[in-house]
Amino acid sequence: MSGQNPVTPDAEGLAAAAKAAGKEAGKRGGLPPVHLWNPPFCGDLDIRIARDGSWHYLGTPFNRFELVKLFASILKLEDGKYFLVTPVEKVGITVEDAPFVGVDFEAAGQGRDQLITFTTNIGDTAAAGPEHPVRVERDGSSGEPAPYVMVRAGLEALIDRKSFYRLVELGEHHDGWFGVWSGGAFFPLIPSPELEAD
Repeated sequence: MSGQNPVTPDAEGLAAAAKAAGKEAGKRGGLPPVHLWNPPFCGDLDIRIARDGSWHYLGTPFNRFELVKLFASILKLEDGKYFLVTPVEKVGITVEDAPFVGVDFEAAGQGRDQLITFTTNIGDTAAAGPEHPVRVERDGSSGEPAPYVMVRAGLEALIDRKSFYRLVELGEHHDGWFGVWSGGAFFPLIPSPELEAD
């Protein structure tokens, strides 16, 4: 035993530690280096990110956007589970679908030279391409598409419906798929035969 008392997960303490880590990262001009932190697991906190991207603590929605941004900056995905991580503690949280929502995008250029840059509900941006791929999951029973874009370090954004419809307007057929080009890569959205059947 190290003689240290175990840390009990607490949202306020976690926020204070995240703020301190954020100040350090801010000096270097980026997000906290959560990929370098491997503190002991301290248990789960009753924090949930709903499918619509809203954050909840003990069943109550967060009402401060700054706190959502702060916690989102220390979010980490490990072995399919989501954690909030500081240099001294790691706590598990629940994510219903993806931790972020793609709420808008800008497209520049056309065809293979096109670049699509998504903006998330917390203000992050991700330019779709090999490092930030777009993928579509289909619901097994309804066939309803759920499109995602990789934001950072395994953390994805669910692309909202209005943005997905706009994305489809930019699409073209390629190798049996209807999809979009961005950052020199083609991202399939819907099999071409399904569109031709409609």
